[in-house]
Amino acid sequence: MGRIDDLANQYVVDWAALSPTGATFAGVAGHEDQLDDLTPAGHAARAELDRRTLAALDAAEPESAAERNAREAMRERLGLQLAMYDSGETASELNVLSSGLHDLRSVFDLMPTEGVEARANIAARLNRYAGALEGFKTTLREAAAAGHVTPRVQVVEVAKQCDAWVDPDGDDVFHSLVARLDADGTIGAELRRGAAAATAATAEFSHFLRTELAPLGREKQAAGRERYELASRYFLGAQVDLDETYAWGFEELARLEADMRTVSARIAGAGATIDEAVAALDADPARTIQGKEAFRDWMQALADRTIDDLHGLHFDIPEQVRRIECCLAPTSDGAIYYTGPSEDFSRPGRMWWAVPQGITEFSTWREVTTVFHEGAPGHHLQIGQTAVRADRLNRWQRLLCWISGHGEGWALYAERLMDELGYLEDPGDKLGMLDGQAFRAARVIVDIGMHLELTIPKDNPFDFHPGERWTPELGWEFMRAHCRVPDENLRFELNRYLGRPGQAPAYKVGERIWLQAREDAKVRKGPDFDLKEFHQQALDLGALGLDPLRQALARL
Repeated sequence: MGRIDDLANQYVVDWAALSPTGATFAGVAGHEDQLDDLTPAGHAARAELDRRTLAALDAAEPESAAERNAREAMRERLGLQLAMYDSGETASELNVLSSGLHDLRSVFDLMPTEGVEARANIAARLNRYAGALEGFKTTLREAAAAGHVTPRVQVVEVAKQCDAWVDPDGDDVFHSLVARLDADGTIGAELRRGAAAATAATAEFSHFLRTELAPLGREKQAAGRERYELASRYFLGAQVDLDETYAWGFEELARLEADMRTVSARIAGAGATIDEAVAALDADPARTIQGKEAFRDWMQALADRTIDDLHGLHFDIPEQVRRIECCLAPTSDGAIYYTGPSEDFSRPGRMWWAVPQGITEFSTWREVTTVFHEGAPGHHLQIGQTAVRADRLNRWQRLLCWISGHGEGWALYAERLMDELGYLEDPGDKLGMLDGQAFRAARVIVDIGMHLELTIPKDNPFDFHPGERWTPELGWEFMRAHCRVPDENLRFELNRYLGRPGQAPAYKVGERIWLQAREDAKVRKGPDFDLKEFHQQALDLGALGLDPLRQALARL
């Protein structure tokens, strides 16, 4: 092991002590009863670790090609983390998808629950939750005083999430957690006390957001070009031409919708519209499942079957990664997401679905590629295989490095790959994949357009408000016209884009760069190009910013 790997491994140890919540997400053991210090001092300590490590990386020479890749990945990531911190983005982060609050709430989903020690850790964190939120309030106040504050709309929307989390007739997440544990005795009392305290603290935080922070929030939701360029680099690990990417979004959406019309004719007859094909699919009882538990079981069966099919043929899937759990999340905001395995794989990779309240019917044709995206060959294969590669990757690479453009780009690429490999012969499943791809293309347009307040091209292929300037209202109208997503889910999506600029386009832009990287490899290798080998080599690099990824692949 060389100097770069030593620095990376030590970083994980130091970071886990400064971010116990993050350690649980990453699967690093040893901090299960602690929570992050969300005060300004806590943020400063984590930033100082990044500065110190960057300086050490700059002074160290890699001893192998693997260490060179590791240093490039680490310098890129830590450098952008520091840039986000120095710009005020880290301390002021509060949106419907990501914040210190969301990390505190969701860490309980990943904690072990069996045994006295596990329950004691949950009880300890529940009873520390209110103090952590107080620290977060201090940070948000100081950030706002320095001119860094999230838009008012985001503040109010997060307050609504808090309300749902503590509603006895809604999610009631903390009391529901304790009820599931069915604890008794001393630890049971501590759990119940902690659940009550965490519930009260969340309700009080909602009040703080509405009465104190919201009046300070920005009226305009657009990030502006300077903030957006930094955010885009952070989420992609690459610098792209935003204006060219915006124009490409229109071309890509038009291409996908043309493909959707072709497939729709196979489903509902010649000349059928996309909406007519969707109606036919939704009316097919063979494609409908009643009840969220039954739908979870359907996802589990498909995920397991896909892993069995792919292993040995298109991928060599490590034994530890041939297990995935499909789970129903304790919240109800409609989000679908993946969480990786623990370092020792005692906690498997998990696919989560936060089913909205009242939703009891599910269409399988829409979600086949969701399983491919979250499971194999998407996130589960990518993240799980990285976690296994202790012989090739240091602990930081295996456990902490995550870039949306790399990870979400791969998962979207995986959906298209499954079509190429023949797993979407059913036209309904194919339409579901295309619809999901079109959804991601539409948000490239809307996200960049709204945040940069661009003009809608006069010659856009949809004749959508030509020459007008993007606003959130036009973003809503465009997404409704091009996405087959229930309004309650779509409203969450639009709020997500407005609150986290640059993240939503990372899926489709990331896929675009993955496809370009594959084409580059085909040109370099000519007749020697092998798709399975390309995937193996690319995934063995671990997570990288997309610019470092292309550089690393070019050296193979």
